Amino acid sequence: MRERLPVEVWVLVAASFIIAVGFGIVAPVLPVYAATFGVGHTAIAALISSFAFVRLAFAPMSGKLVNRFGEPNVYIVGILIVAVGTALSGFSGSYAEMLTWRALAGVGSTMFTVAALGLLIRITPAPLRGRASGMWAAGFLIGNVAGPIVGAGLVPFGLWVPFVSYGVMLCLAAFVVWFFLRRSTLAALDKSNSDTPMSVREAVKHRAYRATLASGFANGWAVFGVRISLVPVFVIEALKHSPAVAGISMSVFAGGNAAMLFLSGKIADTRGRKPVAIAGLVVSGLATIWMGFTGDVWTFMAASLIAGMGAGLLNPPQNAVVADVIGARGKGGPVLAGFQMVTDLGAIIGPMCAGLLADSFGFEASFAITGAALLLSVAFWFVAPETLPTHEEEHTAAAVAPECGCLDESAEVPTGERVGGKPRHPEA
Repeated sequence: MRERLPVEVWVLVAASFIIAVGFGIVAPVLPVYAATFGVGHTAIAALISSFAFVRLAFAPMSGKLVNRFGEPNVYIVGILIVAVGTALSGFSGSYAEMLTWRALAGVGSTMFTVAALGLLIRITPAPLRGRASGMWAAGFLIGNVAGPIVGAGLVPFGLWVPFVSYGVMLCLAAFVVWFFLRRSTLAALDKSNSDTPMSVREAVKHRAYRATLASGFANGWAVFGVRISLVPVFVIEALKHSPAVAGISMSVFAGGNAAMLFLSGKIADTRGRKPVAIAGLVVSGLATIWMGFTGDVWTFMAASLIAGMGAGLLNPPQNAVVADVIGARGKGGPVLAGFQMVTDLGAIIGPMCAGLLADSFGFEASFAITGAALLLSVAFWFVAPETLPTHEEEHTAAAVAPECGCLDESAEVPTGERVGGKPRHPEA
């Protein structure tokens, strides 16, 4: 019988769509609002980076909270914290005040991100992890397609309106998750699982996990950092177009991303994680470099579309590999937090470097360095093992453990996971 995604996965997809619409409403307006305080490119990039910096600092605590209180509870509280911080950002009277509220939102953001990934991994059968990750990311990206367009339409009513609208959307997402998961036995915290959570030190011994850290850093730099902080400014200053066009360009990127997520997840679950991730990094890296050398809006839109498609290829296999490494252990809060921390580190360093390069050498240098970061991370994937689990094969934890010595021969698979002396996949 063909396996189906649990209903709870679709709840997370619906919530990610609602969150993304609100996020897309704010994204193109955020640098424009910051610029009203008379700050330069570097300060605008610092505002974006501050959000990621707080996420980075709070990620270890988020992982612990997830393991203790369960993913749904941490998810809902995190969303509500972001709602408060974002709504209050719209009423900031100074750059410093806006920086403070963005930092608060960063705390909640890492809580619900780590919780969502943890829940997605825990409730999804192993052979469907790529597709589940793709669906979840698609919900976010499809919302991002509509969000910037809606946000541009709200700007005439006041720059504060998109921020308040995002806060309302977040409250709606929190309600959806609470209502549909409140009685779910699948999503409930498994208190009978006394296994020690996999540590980041243990996970980082796996070459596959190291590959996700490298690509996560580069992806955070490009997608969550430079795209938000630099693309709107590039469209307005270099291409001489309005904030509305900047919003449309971000929607084009999101559209290309969303278009590839379904295909990427399916291939990652059938042919392997590694080739899809490498293809995504190469396409995204080359297209990002191209973006900085475009001279008209239509060429820039084409480059944005292709860069988005590359990012769409990367995300499902990358997230699936993290899930594969955690495997049957079940408790992966610290490992997920570690992956999220590296992604946020890229989102911190990326905008700052890009802003300094744009101020000193021009936009071409900013986009070129960003694309190079994506291309360099390909090297880590070339030496990483394939982690796609099947019902007939042993889990990646057993397959790659000998290279790092983190499991002995008698502990290749969890207790009770041998059938007739032969390793059995924990999800079988």
